[in-house]
Amino acid sequence: MMKNSDSKLKSKLNLETGSLTIVGTGIQLVSHLTLGAKAWIEQADKVLYALADPVTAKWLKELNATAEALPYNRNNQRRRDTYQEMTERILTEVRKGLNVCAVFYGHPGVFANPVQAAIKQAHSEGFRAQMLPGISAEDCLFADLGLDPGRNGCQSFEATDFLIRRRKFDPTSPLILWQIAMVGNLGFYKPEEQFRPLTILTEVLKTHYGGDHEVIVYEAAVYYPVCKPVIQRIPLSKLPQSSVTEVSTLYIPPHALAPVDKDMMARLGMSFVKEATGEKQI
Repeated sequence: MMKNSDSKLKSKLNLETGSLTIVGTGIQLVSHLTLGAKAWIEQADKVLYALADPVTAKWLKELNATAEALPYNRNNQRRRDTYQEMTERILTEVRKGLNVCAVFYGHPGVFANPVQAAIKQAHSEGFRAQMLPGISAEDCLFADLGLDPGRNGCQSFEATDFLIRRRKFDPTSPLILWQIAMVGNLGFYKPEEQFRPLTILTEVLKTHYGGDHEVIVYEAAVYYPVCKPVIQRIPLSKLPQSSVTEVSTLYIPPHALAPVDKDMMARLGMSFVKEATGEKQI
């Protein structure tokens, strides 16, 4: 933590008074929050937060009475305008010379544009700024689906980016697509407008996997430890008709295992032993 005794060091480094630390609450209240994040929240001069439920917000105010919600203006046509407003609100407090702790849901740096922008801007203005890692929805997915990225690799893309940039990927390795309910949407979540974008996404994926390939629509168990994750196993062709929300993620298992390169194995001094465990790939 930054203390008053740091003032001489700050002067030597030409750092401005004030600092920014950004932490994440994880997916489940309390059980996912690290001790380090809790300490920063408690000791901050000012706490700002962007969270998904009032219970977590109430708990933050018990930890630090200065806790205040960041503006979340849904009247803007584009999310990026709302994110810019949040970034500016954070920097306003830092510029006052306060040690600010900004709290975000999940991992603070994952799908959180204001976080990256605030840290970059704080650094450019000479302030100390750092981000502490938190538990993300991807961590929960690995646990709930039993996925080990060290086994067959793992590919991860934001769904709109995946489509408009025609991302190259390997169908023999697991594929994760985030924000599938927001495909093509630069504004805010509108459930009535997701059928057509999901149809387009399905068409693209079917060229690589086929319509009968089983996929999983996944949602981490949010807010409270007693909640269970949502795990919908469906044929890929049924994705446009599936029940998805703004926190839904699409997990696509590999359609086959990648063959090994025996020549490369020989060069590495490895021997080929065919696995016969009979276990099903997730």
